[in-house]
Amino acid sequence: MDIPIKPGHFFIFDLDDTLFPEIDFLRSGFKAIAAKLVPVSGIGIYEEMMQRYHNGEHVFQWIIDQYHALLPDLTMDCLLQEYREHVPHITLSRDAAGLLQRLATLSIPAGLITDGRSITQRNKLKALQLENYFRDVIISEEFGSAKPDERNYRYFEDKYPGHEFYYFGDNTGKDFVAPARLGWVTVCLKDRGTNIHPQTFTASPCPAWVITSFDDVQLIQ
Repeated sequence: MDIPIKPGHFFIFDLDDTLFPEIDFLRSGFKAIAAKLVPVSGIGIYEEMMQRYHNGEHVFQWIIDQYHALLPDLTMDCLLQEYREHVPHITLSRDAAGLLQRLATLSIPAGLITDGRSITQRNKLKALQLENYFRDVIISEEFGSAKPDERNYRYFEDKYPGHEFYYFGDNTGKDFVAPARLGWVTVCLKDRGTNIHPQTFTASPCPAWVITSFDDVQLIQ
């Protein structure tokens, strides 16, 4: 995918399963919970948690059922809080880091639109060291609406009028509805086999481009 760079380009990104594999956050959260349960269980249960997750089981309910007698105060709320608020051990995808660095070098502005809780998404951005890459970050809980609401995208059009927007995402169910309607160039990062949400390219609107890696994006000066 060749993009001839010109003044007025603006690149907007999704976060989870676009700039990093969301499964890595899940693994990090499971490890944090498993580590806190070692004094009670006497063993590490991370591997079993992952196995039950891949089997389609409700992992947190299994934990409660397994350890409620030893930890009567263990609740779904406390497990979810630990999962959502832990500081994750995650890293930016190599190809995503390369594209963001190229944009910064070329002084092409970038932004982020992501769904989720403020503390969870902010912790991810901090762990990924992304805080200085984006002009603006739209997080659904902070903004008050989630994809595919057009307002989350129009924010950029209103603040940066006259720009040509490129949107990079992965969720074919919600990421591309609004930007396609707004006339943005939509680019889908194809699932590498680890995505949390399955992709389908039969529903409308389909992204204009599908790439297997951000290495496929060539910025032509």
